[in-house]
Amino acid sequence: MIDTMINTVVVWHLAFANALLLIVATLVSACLVVMLRPVLIRHVMARPNQRSSHKVATPQGGGIAVIAAAVVTILCALWIVPEIAPVTRTLLILIAVTVGLAVVGVSDDIKPLDAAPRLVLQGVAIAVVIAILPDGLRVLPALPWWLERALMLIAGIWLVNLVNFMDGIDWMTVVEVVPVTLGLLVAAALGALPPEGSVVAVALGGAMLGFAPFNRPVASIFLGDVGSLPIGLLLFWLLLLLANSGHLAAALLLPLYYLADATVTLIRRLIAGEAITQAHRRHFYQRALDGGLSVKRIIARIFCLNLALIVLAAISLLAASTLIDVLALAAGCGLVGVLLYRFEART
Repeated sequence: MIDTMINTVVVWHLAFANALLLIVATLVSACLVVMLRPVLIRHVMARPNQRSSHKVATPQGGGIAVIAAAVVTILCALWIVPEIAPVTRTLLILIAVTVGLAVVGVSDDIKPLDAAPRLVLQGVAIAVVIAILPDGLRVLPALPWWLERALMLIAGIWLVNLVNFMDGIDWMTVVEVVPVTLGLLVAAALGALPPEGSVVAVALGGAMLGFAPFNRPVASIFLGDVGSLPIGLLLFWLLLLLANSGHLAAALLLPLYYLADATVTLIRRLIAGEAITQAHRRHFYQRALDGGLSVKRIIARIFCLNLALIVLAAISLLAASTLIDVLALAAGCGLVGVLLYRFEART
């Protein structure tokens, strides 16, 4: 009886703390965007070219506000959420690596880096994140430990880059990251994500909410690599925590649209013999835009799909059954496939 009461108090305390942290992240992000935008207009403008979707020069680098807000919020959490005290060192290292990757991103926004050093720096960041994962973390325990870690490294580098690749139209990253972090909070409420995971999810989701009004179509500011790269890093860490709890299906379902669009597009370009390091307009959502579908309609479809993926992930979490996991993944792949087909049909 006493243990039940204590657990209830802990749950309610964490819920209240997360609500407070969400407000902090949203307000700090929005205020920083307002403060930074005049500076970015003078120094970091994204000018239209044949591969871009915008028509007028627009400041980029709004990710500075997003990442700064997320970092401030996580630091606040270390003070107001005692449940995460045992992993303070882990969170501080995560913050340091996130900021480091943001520095790589802002350098790339100002003057594009060569692919090789950029990839190496991303690899180092991902390797550090893997190194600070909980002891004994196994996502695919049937594989040798070293092979699983190598696959994690590859997956992390790919996730960081695909978030960057997919950030090609207004609100795209908002309607991906906000639902994914919402899904992660659902997982936390169901006991599938530790408190530190819910704190980071709230920080990132709230920061994106604060950025959202300024990035809505037609955007007055872009995220930039300074935002997309560290966002991919934080999502990678969060999804690994979820997969570690025995919920690999849910960890795949939440970002499934991004995974599918970016991966299928990459495979197509490889088959076509294209230089995959060069910018392009071959993603499904870009082809839909070129086919006449408006940005708002594209975004609305992706957002609705992501809400459906959250439901499927929640079903997977609640069922805790291999069969249900397979069925949920199959349903998710079907829904994503239908949307990709409809986007493709616009061309």
